[in-house]
Amino acid sequence: MRLLFDQFMKKCEDGSWIHLPSYEYIATQRSQDFPTFIHAYFPTASELINKEKLSQGRLFTRSFEDGLGFEYVMFYNDAEKRIVCVFQGGPHLQGMPGFFHGGAIATMIDATVGMNAIVSGGIVMTANLNINFKRPIPLCSIVLINSQLDKIEGRKLLVSCNVQSVDEKILYTEATSLFVKLNPEKEFDIKELVLKSAPPA
Repeated sequence: MRLLFDQFMKKCEDGSWIHLPSYEYIATQRSQDFPTFIHAYFPTASELINKEKLSQGRLFTRSFEDGLGFEYVMFYNDAEKRIVCVFQGGPHLQGMPGFFHGGAIATMIDATVGMNAIVSGGIVMTANLNINFKRPIPLCSIVLINSQLDKIEGRKLLVSCNVQSVDEKILYTEATSLFVKLNPEKEFDIKELVLKSAPPA
């Protein structure tokens, strides 16, 4: 995984790819922006949000101890509207003995295509996610999740992806997704928030 990370970081040097921060990193670095975000996109619900509980919240994919759950990093190519996620799941993501749980794969697919939709179109919500599991993924193996923005139709964003072995010879999973862009009462530039929060190399 470190080798793949280093290869993509090398691609980032010319600016064609960007190392994306995780939501957890953004939350740590830009926590003061989230009340504004919540009020802009969910004005009626913002009063119901318990700010103390919000401060204790943890992103689901980052709530495991290192090496036991979701270990991943995402890279974005703006010209191609494409994200590649390098993902290695730990032993606590087991479903059938020796293989990843399908829900864990679905979580990473949703996280990857969702990030693609966010940086391409703003704040979105998943409306539909169709997943075709082709082969089980061996536990603790490293896979590439390749996500591509296919089309924008008004407030709808269609994003597809596939999950492959590192050498791209084995196709494990394919998925298509539909996201709907939310209309905020006040503009909130999530793409800038994500890209400007990129962690240091």
